[in-house]
Amino acid sequence: MEQSSLFDDRALTGPLADRMRPETLEDYAGQAHLLGEGKILRRMIDRDEVQSMIFWGPPGVGKTTLARIIARYTKSNFIVFSAVTSGIKEIREVMNKAETARKMGEKTIVFVDEIHRFNKAQQDAFLPYVERGSIILIGATTENPSFEINNALLSRCKVFVLEALKEDDIVSLLKKALEDPRGFGSWEVHITDDLLHMIAMYANGDARTALNTLELAVMNGQGDSVSSTVTKEILEQCISRKSLLYDKDGEEHYNLISALHKSMRNSDADAAVYWLARMLEAGEDPLYVARRVVRFASEDVGMADSRALEVAVAAYQACHFLGMPECSVHLTHAVVFCSLAPKSNSLEAAYMAAADDARNMLDEPVPLQIRNAPTKLMDELGYGKNYMYAHDYEGHITAMQCLPDSLQGKHYYNPSDQGVEKRVKEHKEAIEAWKEEQRKKSRQ
Repeated sequence: MEQSSLFDDRALTGPLADRMRPETLEDYAGQAHLLGEGKILRRMIDRDEVQSMIFWGPPGVGKTTLARIIARYTKSNFIVFSAVTSGIKEIREVMNKAETARKMGEKTIVFVDEIHRFNKAQQDAFLPYVERGSIILIGATTENPSFEINNALLSRCKVFVLEALKEDDIVSLLKKALEDPRGFGSWEVHITDDLLHMIAMYANGDARTALNTLELAVMNGQGDSVSSTVTKEILEQCISRKSLLYDKDGEEHYNLISALHKSMRNSDADAAVYWLARMLEAGEDPLYVARRVVRFASEDVGMADSRALEVAVAAYQACHFLGMPECSVHLTHAVVFCSLAPKSNSLEAAYMAAADDARNMLDEPVPLQIRNAPTKLMDELGYGKNYMYAHDYEGHITAMQCLPDSLQGKHYYNPSDQGVEKRVKEHKEAIEAWKEEQRKKSRQ
């Protein structure tokens, strides 16, 4: 447990990430969806109406920092608990002090980092004090609070989801650290914007990792006690990897994702795995790669093997749960599966053809027989008239027209003869032949 004053001066000692910890909302980076003008958390802070809450988000996004800022803005006592060192007895002792402070008109914010590590008994020890308003509980967790926090406690807390910092946010933090007296403002540091972006990519949304990396690079740069020149070679040593890619918005970024996509399309699993490794080892966001593989699964494999989409989505979820480096094997699984799966772009072609007609025929009326008739007037106008409920018919199919008259007989989805889609093609053709036969009979 640690109790700190809100107004202590921060000494220029300790790790850079700690020295550069923001103390105001104006200096706080990211989380505009919560702290932007008019957003709920910002309004709660500005009105001094803060309630117990849980901050859920990845490491290094500022959960602890935000809790400290809230305590400063609301002029509250600020107490930090550790799941490792704080037992139930200690919790209750501090809670009793907080209850006494409340009676004297003082607020107490209790911050519990990694609250998911507290056992049920420890979490329950907070509950009566949260209910009485003796404390404002702010918990921070990297795990889904629905699974890791007692329902009774969770129901009394507002959950705010904090997002990983964007690359530009991190670059701005790094530049501020180079200029701020708390950081390297008194030094003469030479480092290019490209290298700052390289650090930001390596950090993958984690401000603490970015600042620690910058500090290591500057301290090991070429120069004397108050100057440093950081080169690409020095930075590569600090992050233990070559800068294969660090221009996320540059040409090489798009060249590499294109190489991955086209290697999978050409069923070249070896090349696809190589380009995947190039991107991941350079610090690319695994979720970005996973999203592209999910797209590929339907665009280039599609109905030829629908399992590709299942594998790709599962890989995306694994990347979300685990992150790098563990999720590299899951992405490899999806990339190899998609590479070796039979290929079909019939779904992509179907949508593009339908979208072209849709854009040019936005006012084409929906056939009356497949409209809903929720009101008497609509029923009188013929909405839903002659609708045929497929499940009431043999084979669960009818010859009812579902396309507008001007598009009757148009085929958008044209299955290929690849993989499972060959059977889909035969089935679709059989359905169409049966419907045409039924329509001929009805016209006779």
